[in-house]
Amino acid sequence: MAPAFPNPVVHLELHTCNLPRACAFYTRLFGWRAERVSAGSRSYLALELGDGIEGGVVERDMERAVWLPYVEVPDIEDAAERARELGGSVLLEPREGPAGWRSIVGAPAAAEIALWQPKRAPPRGPRR
Repeated sequence: MAPAFPNPVVHLELHTCNLPRACAFYTRLFGWRAERVSAGSRSYLALELGDGIEGGVVERDMERAVWLPYVEVPDIEDAAERARELGGSVLLEPREGPAGWRSIVGAPAAAEIALWQPKRAPPRGPRR
């Protein structure tokens, strides 16, 4: 049986210039637990948001904080190419991380969204 949502939102990531203040607000408002995670030279906190969805907060130099949803896809390369075909732009080409592959796309006249392919489903090799 196919899932009700073939491409679910699986992760919400907050990009903010003030990680401690943002985390204090959300943990106190919603009871979300924050845990520091090793992410190279960057500050990153994992957030426990609830059943079926993960979260995180990354500190970046930016004027306004934004939430970036991650949508799980079966093939990151196909999804990025499909975004281009539909008139979107690929702002971050698919790249591998410790737990999977991610890409960020911009929709025409809309916001950015991240694509996510977990490592449990190996991607096909680069098509270049």
